[in-house]
Amino acid sequence: MAEKDEIIKFTGDSGDEVEFRVVEQTKLNGSTYLLVLNTTEGEEDEALILKEISTDDKNEITYEILEDDDELNAIAGVFEGLLEDIQLV
Repeated sequence: MAEKDEIIKFTGDSGDEVEFRVVEQTKLNGSTYLLVLNTTEGEEDEALILKEISTDDKNEITYEILEDDDELNAIAGVFEGLLEDIQLV
């Protein structure tokens, strides 16, 4: 599992590598979610919510961009609350 402030790299369909910084992570209903920000210089800031996907290979963790609107809204609300709590400290 990724740690906060860790940089993770993804390879897009075109073969380009994109780096994201993990801002926050949470678990909900047995699934792990990451809130990440694009760190590629010259690119517009982009925040994504990623969902950890189970694989048969225990040494590899796979994430997919969360696209289901209901699930996305629920998790976005959780991350919003977590980030508000951090700012209050």
